[in-house]
Amino acid sequence: MLQLDAQVMTVALPAVQAELGFTPASLSWVPNAYALAFGGLILLGGKLGDAFGRVRVFTIGTSVFMLGSLIGGLAIDPVMLIAARVLQGIGAAVAAPSVLALIATMAKDEAARAKGLAWFTATSAIGSSVGLILGGLLTDLLSWRWGLLINVPVGIVVIATVVKLVLETDRHRARAFDVLGAILASSASAGLVWAFINAGENGWATTSTILFFALAAILIAALVIVERRSANPLVAIHLLKNTPRVGALINMGLIVGANAAMLFFIVQFLQRVLEFGPLLAGLAFIPLTATVFVVTRWVPGLVVRFGARIPLVVGGVLVAASFLLWSPLTEDASYVAVVIPLIVHALGVALIFTAGTLTALDAVPEADTGSASGMLQMVQQVGGSVGIAVAVSVYATGAIEGQYLPGFAGAMLTGAGLAVAATLVAIFTVTKTKSRIAVRPQVNAHV
Repeated sequence: MLQLDAQVMTVALPAVQAELGFTPASLSWVPNAYALAFGGLILLGGKLGDAFGRVRVFTIGTSVFMLGSLIGGLAIDPVMLIAARVLQGIGAAVAAPSVLALIATMAKDEAARAKGLAWFTATSAIGSSVGLILGGLLTDLLSWRWGLLINVPVGIVVIATVVKLVLETDRHRARAFDVLGAILASSASAGLVWAFINAGENGWATTSTILFFALAAILIAALVIVERRSANPLVAIHLLKNTPRVGALINMGLIVGANAAMLFFIVQFLQRVLEFGPLLAGLAFIPLTATVFVVTRWVPGLVVRFGARIPLVVGGVLVAASFLLWSPLTEDASYVAVVIPLIVHALGVALIFTAGTLTALDAVPEADTGSASGMLQMVQQVGGSVGIAVAVSVYATGAIEGQYLPGFAGAMLTGAGLAVAATLVAIFTVTKTKSRIAVRPQVNAHV
């Protein structure tokens, strides 16, 4: 549901902009407000799940998410919508780590764990595609507002199902919660994203841009100092002593940033240049979802056989290639010119998301699964926000008012650059050795 909602709003962006009066750059705050609150607080959400029971915390987080959805669906101006998206992000940050942690801890063995994580990746991909289609359908037939309002009845069903079917987990009481760390993490992320957006609107050498980047740097430095001195740090520092895990986290953050930028721009390209309606634009992404769903069935076996580095590197090359194929698109382009790179892109992210998740959660103690899951999802959410912000800032430098294509090529090349950086990180940090995850080859054939 959380993944579905993000994409419901993605396909509705042109309609939201037209009704509420967002500028092209400020429109990026519709996905980013959600992602920043989600990413900035998700580590705290993981700690809460470890301490108070993951089913209980999931229920509370989902309830907050539903409240934010209701307020967003009733928004009358950009400020109200962005505030609602922040509230949704807070709820998602509390709920989401418990989902991944439950998958990791409820598995009977490592094979079942890998299988569950692969299904998690595939289900997320399905949620993305269904979100795009559902968002397009609701926007076409009713209003973009129903893309948010629908979360209320869906959330009620989800909570009722989880409470009935899933047993509560053991509690691992923490001495104190690192609230200051959570505030600093959220503020640093927001400051960094705002700096990139401001650079696109006002220029890279302006006083405001320099001040925002300086503020983000100060907040990041403060976060590091606080975490090093905290008796119960928000960031489980000992988990970051594993170099492949750190490499996988950075790699996934960069790729998620590239993927988020792709969705932000390609959805608008389909609607503004190819003149697709919202529903048709959502349906246009089915090849991406189908490809990810099929490929993720086989990636755990590839990781066991060849190690994580090869899937991560090959995936990064494919993602970079997809952006290079999109960069020369013009107003005369056809859907074929969009969908071929989309399939290439899907192959790449399927390899990376599954291999990266397995590497990031490999050999994590049960008591730390909530923290590790939160760390992984924080990197993904913040990476998505930064990726959109960087691409939007480059796009804005070449944009011409009233036209969509000027600046588009620059945004696509920026996405390619993020993918290349992710590939280099994988090459130098993720080991060549085969994974210790015990996945039997026949398991993958039935995922």
